[in-house]
Amino acid sequence: MFIILLLLSILTLLLSNYYVHHTRNGRLFNLIPGPPGFLIIGNLLDILVSPEELWKYLHSTFDKYYPITGSWTLFYFLISIRHPDDLETIMSSTKHIEKSSIYEVLHPWFSTGLLTSTGTKWQSRRKILTPAFHFNILNQFVDILSKESARMIKSLKEEEGAIVKDLIPFIGGHTLNVICETAMGISLHDLGAFQQQYREAVYQMTELVVYRLVRPWLYNNLLFALSPQGRRQKKILKILHGFTEKIIAERKLYHERTNDRYLKNFEKEETDDAEVFGITKKRLAMLDLLIAASREGSLTDLDIREEVDTFMFEGHDTTAIGITFALLLLAEHKDIQERVRIEVNTMMQENEEKITMKLLQNLPYLDRCLKEALRLYPSVHYISRYTAEDVKLQSYAVPAGTRIHLNIYGVHRDPNFWPNPEVFDPDRFLPDRIQNRHPYSYLPFSAGPRNCIGQRFAMLEMKAIIAPLVHNFYLEPVDYLKDVQMKADIILRPSYPVHIKFVPIRC
Repeated sequence: MFIILLLLSILTLLLSNYYVHHTRNGRLFNLIPGPPGFLIIGNLLDILVSPEELWKYLHSTFDKYYPITGSWTLFYFLISIRHPDDLETIMSSTKHIEKSSIYEVLHPWFSTGLLTSTGTKWQSRRKILTPAFHFNILNQFVDILSKESARMIKSLKEEEGAIVKDLIPFIGGHTLNVICETAMGISLHDLGAFQQQYREAVYQMTELVVYRLVRPWLYNNLLFALSPQGRRQKKILKILHGFTEKIIAERKLYHERTNDRYLKNFEKEETDDAEVFGITKKRLAMLDLLIAASREGSLTDLDIREEVDTFMFEGHDTTAIGITFALLLLAEHKDIQERVRIEVNTMMQENEEKITMKLLQNLPYLDRCLKEALRLYPSVHYISRYTAEDVKLQSYAVPAGTRIHLNIYGVHRDPNFWPNPEVFDPDRFLPDRIQNRHPYSYLPFSAGPRNCIGQRFAMLEMKAIIAPLVHNFYLEPVDYLKDVQMKADIILRPSYPVHIKFVPIRC
């Protein structure tokens, strides 16, 4: 009986494999260059490696089969592209906006929030949330950015002398405080232990996501739930969702105690502050927009949580990674660092040592440094979509319904568009040098209809964190970027802690 079942299973797999590869879609896919695969399992063995080895394998493969690469595992096809013309074809379209099944492994965490949703749900959520990142709102957030950067400088100075810091947890703690106080309206400074628990859970969850992504059989939710990793995920989600639910509950309580007066008219600017249970807030945060929508019956509590979960992660972890790599680059390039310092010091003197919107908008060289850092190390290094219809890319036709991987890291380092791409050169972003550059050769915040809703906020925050650091400290390298090994993750992440030394500047 067992032998019969085994033979039937093998026959089913062979027939399915034949059907997948010899239908019209399969024949079109087979024309696209890519690494050879085995019968039925395809390239599965190539990706069942460590996250570090997976990163090396993927990017060497993308380079070898430039500019378009096809690979497959079991019954899943994946095409990777990095040529700006191809990226523009997909990203500028209003048709190819559906995220691929890769993002389904994020659904237990984010459900279908702005990152993972599509269609009318995505459109309605985008419409609700866009006002939260209007320039006038960002202008009000500068005070929070200033206070958080002051806390960061104070914590460094209290340790006295030169200090070596593990950058990602150090910066991530501050960016988490920022996103909570700006977008959620809640200060975390009284939740230190809970905050640390949340950040550790985020890191563990992203590891689990990668683990599941390279094992297609675990896309089945039931199989994954029964596995040891599935049981581990359940515990991690309890921490992550518990943290966001606490934040939502506290903000709702604030509005109940103030009779919803700050929710009643979004166009009217409030002039008085109210303090309820330690929350001082006159600004309408992103979470307030969601709560107001729920008061009107258009959102449920679960709808609110999925957006808060999404923005809590995206709004702090990606920014922390961007700041980390920018600091590592400045530490290694003393001449560039000093030029940034002179620019920042000049503006600090003009603004009486205060971080203001005027100051942040008048740091053109730091702005170019950050853009160049995001070119070399884009926090979101890939995006994955479905093709909504047949589409022509380069000389190949890609059938509808194909998973397509948009290789942002690859296009940012393509020597056809970036001379000496490995060199850190902020002057690449001088106005005269960007005029004739392909608009889809630089995509740190995506592009087209699904571009990053918080990109202006992210740039503002990066400046507000880095400017005070170079004003108060010399940055010296400890870990060099040439030695830093990346690992496959949902955002760009080094495989081990990275450090720099902060040396106080004696006035």
